[in-house]
Amino acid sequence: MNRLTKAAVIALALATTAAPMMAQAQDRHDRREWRQDRRDDRRDWRQDRRDDRRDWRQDRRSDHRDWRQDQRRQDRWSRDNRNWWRGRPEFRDYRGARNGYWYAPGHGYYRVEPRYYGYRWRTGGYLPPAYRSYYVSDPYFYGLRPAPRGYRYVHAGNDILMIAVATGLIASVMNNVY
Repeated sequence: MNRLTKAAVIALALATTAAPMMAQAQDRHDRREWRQDRRDDRRDWRQDRRDDRRDWRQDRRSDHRDWRQDQRRQDRWSRDNRNWWRGRPEFRDYRGARNGYWYAPGHGYYRVEPRYYGYRWRTGGYLPPAYRSYYVSDPYFYGLRPAPRGYRYVHAGNDILMIAVATGLIASVMNNVY
C-alpha cells in the first residue's frame, strides 16, 4: 500500500472512532449541564415553596390576630349588640327587668326605693349611700377608662355612674347600658 492510501485509511479510521468519542464527550457535557439545570430548578422550586409557606404562615398569623381583635371587640359591651351580656358569668342570675328591683352584674337583684325606679341620674347629683356599694367589677369591658383615685364606677339601674367614693357625687353617667 502506498503512503497516501495508508494515510487515508488511518485518517478514515481515526475519523470513524474519534467522531463518536467526541460526540460522547459532548453528550456527557450536555448531560452534566442538564443535571445542573435540574438541580437549580429544584432549588428554585424548593425556595419558592418555602417562601409560599412563609407567606401563608404570615397571612394565617395576621388573620388570627384580626380574629382575636374581632373577638375582643365582640366580647366587649356594645350598644349595637342587644345580647352582649349573654354568657358573661356576672349575668348568670339575670332574668330581665323586675318591678321595684335593680340588677347589678356580679351582685344580683337589689330592692330600690320607688322614687329611684326609672330615675334619670345627672352629673353633679348625689347617689344615695344605700346604692354606692354595687361597684363595676370590669370597667374595661364597658370601654371605660380606669376611674381616678377616690372615684369608682357603680351600677345604678341600667346606668353606670362614676361617683366620688367619699361623698357619692356623680362625676359622669353612662345611660342605658343594659
